Amino acid sequence: MPRSNRPRGRQGRVPDDDEENGLGRLLAGWRRTETRRGIVWNVQPVSAVQAQKSYVCPGCGKDVAPGVAHVVTWRADGVMGDAADIAARRHWHAHCWKIS
Repeated sequence: MPRSNRPRGRQGRVPDDDEENGLGRLLAGWRRTETRRGIVWNVQPVSAVQAQKSYVCPGCGKDVAPGVAHVVTWRADGVMGDAADIAARRHWHAHCWKIS
């Protein structure tokens, strides 16, 4: 009888929540929250591949060039409302954010 080379095991299997969340978190860049000077911030890393535009880093005032890994931050406490907080997000060099 000929051998079948089709992959088995994952076929017809329903992914559990951990797998879906893990993939979603990986695609989202592992967003986390941090507290700085009494303010809660959302911090989301951006990989070099995802970095498509140029931004000015508020920490050093220099350009964050396309193709450079960096972080995006915005307030998480919702003082001005979620839409305003997201609109006010800023792109930082990772080092500048760490030392701020």
